[in-house]
Amino acid sequence: MDKRSLTERDICTKFILPAVTQAGWDTMLQVREEVFFTKGRITVRGKLVARGSAKKADFVLYYKPNIPIALIEAKDNNHSVGDGLQQGLDYAETLKIPFVFSSNGDGFVFHDRTGLSPTKEQTLHLDQFPSPDDLWRLYRQWKGLDRPAEELVLQDYYDDGSGKAPRYYQVNAINAAVEAIAKGQDRVLLVMATGTGKTYTAFQIIWRLWKAGRKKRILFLADRNVLIDQTMINDFRPFGGAMAKLSTKSKTIERSDGTEVDLALALDRKRRIDSSFEIYLGLYQAITGPEERQKLFREFSPDFFDLIVIDECHRGSAAEDSAWREILEYFASASQIGLTATPKETEYVSNTAYFGEPVFTYSLKQGISDGFLAPYKVIKVHIDRDVEGYRPEKGQLDRDGEEVEDRIYNAKDFDRNLVLDDRTKLVASKVTEFLKESGDRYQKTIVFCVDEEHAARMRQALINDNKDLCDENARYVMRITGSDTVGQAQIGNFIDPESRYPVIVTTSRLLSTGVDAQTCRLIVLDRPVGSMTEFKQIVGRGTRVHEDTQKFYFTLMDFRGATNHFADPDFDGDPVQIYEPGETDPITPPDTGTTGFEDGEQDDYTTAPPTADGGDVTFPPGGGEPQRKVYVDGVGARVVAERVEYLDANGKLVTESLRDFTKAALLRHFASLDDFLRRWKSEGRKDAIVKELAAEGLPLDVIAKELGVDLDPFDLVCHIAFDRRPLTRQERADSVKKRDVFGRYEGKARAVLDVLLAKYADEGVLTLDDANVLRIPPANTLGTPVELVRAFGGKLAFEQAVHDMQNAIYDDAS
Repeated sequence: MDKRSLTERDICTKFILPAVTQAGWDTMLQVREEVFFTKGRITVRGKLVARGSAKKADFVLYYKPNIPIALIEAKDNNHSVGDGLQQGLDYAETLKIPFVFSSNGDGFVFHDRTGLSPTKEQTLHLDQFPSPDDLWRLYRQWKGLDRPAEELVLQDYYDDGSGKAPRYYQVNAINAAVEAIAKGQDRVLLVMATGTGKTYTAFQIIWRLWKAGRKKRILFLADRNVLIDQTMINDFRPFGGAMAKLSTKSKTIERSDGTEVDLALALDRKRRIDSSFEIYLGLYQAITGPEERQKLFREFSPDFFDLIVIDECHRGSAAEDSAWREILEYFASASQIGLTATPKETEYVSNTAYFGEPVFTYSLKQGISDGFLAPYKVIKVHIDRDVEGYRPEKGQLDRDGEEVEDRIYNAKDFDRNLVLDDRTKLVASKVTEFLKESGDRYQKTIVFCVDEEHAARMRQALINDNKDLCDENARYVMRITGSDTVGQAQIGNFIDPESRYPVIVTTSRLLSTGVDAQTCRLIVLDRPVGSMTEFKQIVGRGTRVHEDTQKFYFTLMDFRGATNHFADPDFDGDPVQIYEPGETDPITPPDTGTTGFEDGEQDDYTTAPPTADGGDVTFPPGGGEPQRKVYVDGVGARVVAERVEYLDANGKLVTESLRDFTKAALLRHFASLDDFLRRWKSEGRKDAIVKELAAEGLPLDVIAKELGVDLDPFDLVCHIAFDRRPLTRQERADSVKKRDVFGRYEGKARAVLDVLLAKYADEGVLTLDDANVLRIPPANTLGTPVELVRAFGGKLAFEQAVHDMQNAIYDDAS
């Protein structure tokens, strides 16, 4: 056997895997081959959507399932033994794997990222591959695990037998949290972008700690009823009868498979607690409040819970004077894990000051880069009244006949202090225009408004603009806000991918967090967003990929300049702690004077005591007279500018056409025209280059269609990337005929080449050397494939003739 003639896969099968097995690794439980750990970045330009290549490790070795400790990067035997090492190290950094090997089948180069081996890198013979126990001893020492900690770290993940496995970053987050708890860390923060499965991650952490017997009574806290209910019937379902909700209001929830389940309750009608459960899920608002009688959590002893997991802990739990923080401090002896997509880091409030630095972070940018989260394009719409401001004419009367105060009103005033009805209608018409032009008027859409009254007016404007579809179903447009019980009842239908209605919802803040709207394709911002935390949450409503409905990206339509947050260095960066209190300093400076909202803004919901019948509710804030708005009719509004921006490979928004994007991407792939020509002519099968570009997010056929040009892939690249004058396929075919390239062929062979050239001119086929092309019209009318190939003198001669023809097609390009 000539080892150098073997493929990389053969090297893996015949040399690497036997060496690993011989070292004591169980191929069924500890060894995985060709591990794809990302999905491939989604690229969006215009209506073009393409996935790039997914990252793949040749071998990942696990001490136990979901505890990866080693990675092997393989190369064929034409490479040196260590040629795969740098690629392996790059993958290992992402996967948090400490031991990296490279091999070409002759041996291994071993790199120890822990630094505990005497030599950082060493070459090993095939029979010197380390055993699982050898590497685990180093791993345990590297992590600082004593025997009890090791037992906890080795506790199994939950496995339902369906084959569902956590994604690589979820494994990293779960293992980081369990290791931190195992080593005695009692305050743990996980930062994971919206849409990356924080609740499933929390479930696996709790499951392992619970099954190991380390944490016997656990409290899971959230700030939305829908979060608790969804969690109980979905991710937390395996806890079964050990789990209950801290509520007196019974509820029947329908699962995704159509079955129904009654949620178990831990409170009776008199709000007495059943302490026989082990896993409790509770709404902050249901177990605390400003009055002592509302502080239900005090019915538990301070040491009742061993573990508290706080979902979306950015929503106030870090503030020292918040009611939620009071719960955490009451159960101070429990280990506490905070989950957040957006760590709240301001001059006044810091989550990291309470929880400590995150033990794991997975950002929106990383999620988009890996292809797990949907990228977005941004449509910025500038309205003349917002840009120029509005000053009423002298003596201008409002709708009530009162004179409008003479001053300049700007974007922050509109819909909060002053209402220009024509402006609302203009926004609604632009949203409707977008939906119509997209070709899908049923794509789920959220319109964020200044307040509930604005959301009601926007609903009406959208209904009038979409009268035809609203006539078909009154739920096509709905308002979903804190005080609108009819609207709130439709949240489940809006987030259900199987439910068509409602399609467009108007809201203020109720849908900005915690609602898993997988199929949301359009987010409209018609209110200022002053908080970076809230901005990230709003963006997170659209970042879920939903392949069943072909949702691979979403669009942000911005009327208020809110997307300027994208330019903020804090956007999607690592959490930065601004305020760093000393030992005796309070966590919040005195007289903060901040509610988290801009002046005059109100939240859609507020914490409230349970109702008389025991249900947990949310409703709009009361007390005091609502701020009076001035309504001015007859003041026109128009769009003065509009542009589309896309996310680039570095996570930055750029204004870039599909042509510009394609040119830049091709120039990264081919250094020069000569480089491209050399690659094209040396490649026996031209479609290999086309497939390679498609795998990197450049499907040339789709790009040509989107740009409205009918060009051969060769000419498309030359024209867009290198500004060469393109030739049509017919022009190239005619050139070949004029030069009598087929002069040496006669009879059927000549006829076959004429037919194949015509087929290229008509269809642009790049695989003409595939004998199967002889089975389809019009070649099949000339004879059987065997006869036609024989006319050339055999298969090799046929393939050579076609290759010569293809080279002749592109001869004039040099």
